[in-house]
Amino acid sequence: MQMRISVWLLICCALIVCGCTLPATGSGGQQSKSAPGSQSRFACPVTLPNGKQPVGNVKPGLANDGNDAGTLFTNLWPDGRVVFQAGGPGQVLQDGSLEMKWAWTRSMEVSGPLQITGQRLDLPAPPLGADLRGAGDYGTTQMGLVFPTPGCWEVTGRAADATLTFVTLVVKEL
Repeated sequence: MQMRISVWLLICCALIVCGCTLPATGSGGQQSKSAPGSQSRFACPVTLPNGKQPVGNVKPGLANDGNDAGTLFTNLWPDGRVVFQAGGPGQVLQDGSLEMKWAWTRSMEVSGPLQITGQRLDLPAPPLGADLRGAGDYGTTQMGLVFPTPGCWEVTGRAADATLTFVTLVVKEL
C-alpha cells in the first residue's frame, strides 16, 4: 500500500515540476493556443470559424463566422491565429502596432454604423483600434483592425442590435 502511494506521489510531483499539461480546447468553436510573449502560461481561447454565412451570400467565402442570429458575420483565420510575416499580409505601423484588413458583413435586416472594440486578454495593452474610413451603413465593410501588440485579443463588432465577438491570437513573425 505504501509503495502505491509513493509511486502516485512521485508521478504527481513529476507532473507539477515539469509543468506538463494537456492541450486545452474550449467549447463553442474555441481552441486554446499559447500566447507568445505572455509572462504566464496563458492559453488563448481562440475562436475557430463556425462556417456561418449571410443568407443569399453569392460570394462563397465572404464570411465564415457569424452570430447565432445570422445578422453579423466576419472572416476568421482558420486556426484562430492572425500571423504578421515579412511581405504580408498585414502591416506594421510607425508606432509598432499591427494592422490587418478585415471584412465584416451585415445581413439585410441590419443597417447602421459598424462599431469595433477589442481588448487584449493575456496582458495589459491599449485597446484595439479600427480604421473605419469608408465604412458604409449596410452590407460588407472592409476595414483595418489595429492590434497595438501581439497577444490574445477579444474583438467585438456591433451594428444596430447585432453583435459578434471572437478571440484571436495575434502573432508577429517579422
